[in-house]
Amino acid sequence: MLNPNLDQIQLSKEEYERYSRHLILPEIGLEGQKRLKAASVLCVGTGGLGSPLLLYLAAAGIGRIGIVDFDVVDNSNLQRQVIHGTSWVGKPKIESAKNRILEINPYCQVDLYETRLSAENALQILEPYDIVVDGTDNFPTRYLVNDACVLLNKPNVYGSIYRFEGQATVFNYQNGPNYRDLYPEPPPPGMVPSCAEGGVLGILPGIIGVIQATETVKIIIGQGQTLSGRLLLYDALQMKFRELKLRPNPERPVIEKLIDYEEFCGIPQAKAEEAKQQMEMSEMTVRELKELLDSGADDFVLLDVRNPNEYEIARIPGAVLVPLPDIENGAGVAQVKELLNGHRLIAHCKLGGRSAKALGILKEAGIEGTNVKGGITAWSREIDPSVPEY
Repeated sequence: MLNPNLDQIQLSKEEYERYSRHLILPEIGLEGQKRLKAASVLCVGTGGLGSPLLLYLAAAGIGRIGIVDFDVVDNSNLQRQVIHGTSWVGKPKIESAKNRILEINPYCQVDLYETRLSAENALQILEPYDIVVDGTDNFPTRYLVNDACVLLNKPNVYGSIYRFEGQATVFNYQNGPNYRDLYPEPPPPGMVPSCAEGGVLGILPGIIGVIQATETVKIIIGQGQTLSGRLLLYDALQMKFRELKLRPNPERPVIEKLIDYEEFCGIPQAKAEEAKQQMEMSEMTVRELKELLDSGADDFVLLDVRNPNEYEIARIPGAVLVPLPDIENGAGVAQVKELLNGHRLIAHCKLGGRSAKALGILKEAGIEGTNVKGGITAWSREIDPSVPEY
């Protein structure tokens, strides 16, 4: 409803005061503020991107805000997910977000969808809203949101973040490109590390999320030039913005229906391959590792394949650091051979995935090893709580 009947939209005296700085802007004025109140926006995700954009959309006066999320607030979220507070740890993110939105602006209607967005429910959830804002952090959901927006002819305000870099654009708006024009095919599973593995500057999603909120407001009030057809790239370390032009690909297949996006992104195949490798790979629990360390045995090398900065945060006693990137480029393989000197190999990382990958590479070089299930996170939880969990 981007062209609402504004005669039916009224502002109260308190709303005139609340939005006064908008009302005196010629580009917004009373008509624009009524458009904001009449608008409905769905935000998929209340994490790093969803947090700032929801705060500012609420403050701007969006009349109806929908939120899709099924996660709970975790301590590790609080470094960047500013809509949540310490008192909400362990509770649903959507409830935390709603509580904060209504504290900012009680005139917002907040709809909650505590569910995982899927091909079965996406069209039904997205259909009532004028604009969809993508605050997700995984490829299957990004393709799902994109395709649903194309089928429903709704603008898709997109953002993504990783470490110190972010992207933002507007998809499927005024015959502009959509996500499949930028990424026709998903990357192989595991190719792009998650924020949990790669890290993210806590301030970065604030920048990108606010850009998404800005684009959403501009679409609603019909002012300015949107990012449709332009991919905005931000580098926080260099404090630089640059743009890439995006155009619809005339050869891109027509989106006719929603599909199995986990399958499309290769997730089940990757999980099956991982399960196969685990069956073929020797594993041990952290309790078995603790017994081995306590026994005083000296016929093994405990290899830590995390990054050096992670090693500084927490470590298992006696572990030797050889980062996975060094093993991948070959230099670490020779180092491991030298370290072993006839001893057996035990490897760990944060959760077990990177060490399994390292052992797979080492196996091809003729080095067999055992993987520690759950990595140092399991060690912290089951063996030594004094070891920081990050």
